[in-house]
Amino acid sequence: MNPMANPAPVSTDDAPRYLISDLMDLLESYLEPGQVREIYRAYLFGAEAHEGQHRVSGEPYIYHPIEVARILAGMHMDAPSIIAGILHDVIEDTGTPKELVVSEFNEEIAELVDGVSKLTQIKFESQAEAQAENFRKMMLAMVKDIRVILVKLADRLHNMRTLGVMRADKRRRIARETLEIYAPIANRLGMNQIRLELEDLGFAAMYPMRYRVLSEAVRRARGNRKEILNKIESAIGQRLDEEDLQYRLLSREKHIYSLYKKIRDRVGSFAEVFDVYAFRIVVDAVDTCYRVLGMMHNLYKPVPGKFKDYIAIPKANGYQSLHTVLFGPYGVPIEAQIRTDDMDRVAESGIAAHWLYKSSSDKTGGGNNAQTRAREWLRELLEMQRNAGNSLEFLENVKIDLFPDEVYVFTPAGDILELPRGATAVDFAYAVHTDVGNTCIAAKIDRRLAPLRTPLLNGQTVEIITATGAHPNPAWLNFVTTAKARSNIRHYLKNLQNDEAVELGQRMLDKSLHNISSSLAEVPDEQIDRVMSESGFKTREDMYADIGLGNRMAMLMARRMVPADEEEKPVETGHSKPLAIRGTEGMVVHFARCCRPIPGDKIVGFISSGRGLVIHTESCKNLSELRSRPDKWIDVEWQSGIEGEFSAEIRVDVTNQKGVLATLAAEISETGSNIENVSIEERGGLDTALNFTITVKDRQHLARVVRCIRQLPNVMRISRSKS
Repeated sequence: MNPMANPAPVSTDDAPRYLISDLMDLLESYLEPGQVREIYRAYLFGAEAHEGQHRVSGEPYIYHPIEVARILAGMHMDAPSIIAGILHDVIEDTGTPKELVVSEFNEEIAELVDGVSKLTQIKFESQAEAQAENFRKMMLAMVKDIRVILVKLADRLHNMRTLGVMRADKRRRIARETLEIYAPIANRLGMNQIRLELEDLGFAAMYPMRYRVLSEAVRRARGNRKEILNKIESAIGQRLDEEDLQYRLLSREKHIYSLYKKIRDRVGSFAEVFDVYAFRIVVDAVDTCYRVLGMMHNLYKPVPGKFKDYIAIPKANGYQSLHTVLFGPYGVPIEAQIRTDDMDRVAESGIAAHWLYKSSSDKTGGGNNAQTRAREWLRELLEMQRNAGNSLEFLENVKIDLFPDEVYVFTPAGDILELPRGATAVDFAYAVHTDVGNTCIAAKIDRRLAPLRTPLLNGQTVEIITATGAHPNPAWLNFVTTAKARSNIRHYLKNLQNDEAVELGQRMLDKSLHNISSSLAEVPDEQIDRVMSESGFKTREDMYADIGLGNRMAMLMARRMVPADEEEKPVETGHSKPLAIRGTEGMVVHFARCCRPIPGDKIVGFISSGRGLVIHTESCKNLSELRSRPDKWIDVEWQSGIEGEFSAEIRVDVTNQKGVLATLAAEISETGSNIENVSIEERGGLDTALNFTITVKDRQHLARVVRCIRQLPNVMRISRSKS
């Protein structure tokens, strides 16, 4: 996608360049002759389209698509994917229209190519917005066809291999994008080989000095390990041979980026991290995996708490294996991974194993475990995209989703759910179902009631309690960790605010029309539609919402709907019916914290752009600062029979006595009020000022609270605070 040529720091300058003949030889090993001929025709089409274009190194641009196609061929991808790899830049970089690709090849190939192409025709306000929108476009194409992301990963891999001569700032930007987005996507799809190479290449381009220092340290330390490595390998091999098992024993070395992350995250020093001897034992059957595990625990003592069974509970990307850590000779730790041949193939290739190791007749079948889990993830992506307000929010949600450190919990029915570490009961509720998350009110963890914000631990059984009519709390956004929970809560709150703004805006407009002797019912529909159209609104709901949010003045809109010659004498201000405040308007009516109005107080309303209506008491000291904007004021009153709870502040001066705060809190609770906050002001050691924020129903309720507190011993003074 980007014309890059020179090798990255981890590549060699004399790396082999593969020509079209090399690609054809590879394709002939697994594709039909007719398919190979079609791919060669695509090469001729691409070479003509890119004629005259060169990469930064000066080499013909067509070398890049050939390399991308070769990477895909290494996965044994099907012919449409290979053709898309060859043509992946023709729409974006050569001006070739998508329609021409359809006519020359077919709709399937054109959709694959278009899915990888960037939105170059649209102007964005920032680089971040452009990146996010292109990413959203690619992910939506990936939902339709998983091969889109495989072509993109192959494209990104070759670009990273040839990143060296880019400007330093551009090199770092591309490397950061690779480490933050593309390597995690490869990991999420189980494509371990591609992930590891992307990570090491990205690390080398992002932090070249750190990469060189760490690589040199690994090279020096490697020589000191050979003797003990051979001893451990010999002991394990001998034990497996005694049981007459068919196996492959492989010693593994940690990748540079994995070492760097462990050192960076203070897991240990280089010596501590590198002095872990890792082995992979690949056998023929699942039963044999558990037999080998027993042998390993018999040969070396296991480290408590370090055994993980990913065979019984696979990772989100379909990865399956047994993991254990052992005390080796001389006290050195040994990491062992035990898996079958099939598990090993999926672990390295992920969803690509669907093409790499399956017969052509099975390519449209159910797919392997990694494929199934990838489809589930794609369904979640689609839900996140629907709920996201914009591309930047969608990209943020996907990034959250791409960095899980798993925790496994159980439903009451015994089903296993996998969540990222740190996930709470609310995340669990949304993982079960969106409706369960939206209506959850409490949770039981291991049969005991627990707060919804409680982080979950491995092996816990979680039961969610729901209630009809319950809805998400904005405070949940402060502690949820999963992208699904975050996007659904945000989506609900956006819709809630819009619905509330529509209802309030309609009431405000109707009140303004009443002030000029009219009403919404009396204004002809064509008059309303005319004003709506002139103001740029597509629907009446959009117009009402804009008024409710304070972006448009209700009175100005009303006067445009009722021409001056049709207006009767305006209703006298004293007889104008104020807007009734119900207390249930939610996110578009705010009660000012400076005076905390409650039912029974005389109130006024102030229109705040983007927020809606802010309610103050008539005696609020801050009103003097707002008097200069009379056009923003609106007459309001409490609706009769109003119900609900409202915040009020009281100040209580008490003598310093042990237990006085507890006594006050108990008395407030007895009056049916709830304490939201309390702050303490020490004054000279003899007395203390306690400031309570409490919930009350109205002035009468507040007066009852004050009377009860005033009767307590040690209470010197009590008053309502209006800060």
